[in-house]
Amino acid sequence: MRCETGLRPPKEDLTNALAHSLEVSPLARDIPDIDNYLGLMHTFFSLEDRYGLTIETRDGEVIFYIDSRKGRDAARVFEMVYARAPIAEKYRAGEISRGEYDKWRYNYPQYDTSQQWVKIPSLELSDTIINNKG
Repeated sequence: MRCETGLRPPKEDLTNALAHSLEVSPLARDIPDIDNYLGLMHTFFSLEDRYGLTIETRDGEVIFYIDSRKGRDAARVFEMVYARAPIAEKYRAGEISRGEYDKWRYNYPQYDTSQQWVKIPSLELSDTIINNKG
């Protein structure tokens, strides 16, 4: 009963047996730990299921892309990643420094010049701006 309510995590041998009976990896039951290769692979699987991550090989290269046709979440992630592409291209072309690129990435969406993902001001601020225009 405590397991179902979240008060106590189930014992590892029980979760492993359950995973085995469901024919899934025990790693699939947890939030993936991307600090190890197996956790990273399960993160890719989760991104595939939820956000349309598609992985293919082309000309001997592995290609990751978002298939926006795989649902609303996939379409939204596609738009966000597409808006990010120009800043990554500027970094690869040497037009901006690693520090500028990192500042953009680590403060996202604050410096997103596409203006698609900048935080919307509060309703109170919005109302004040509208009321002061008249």
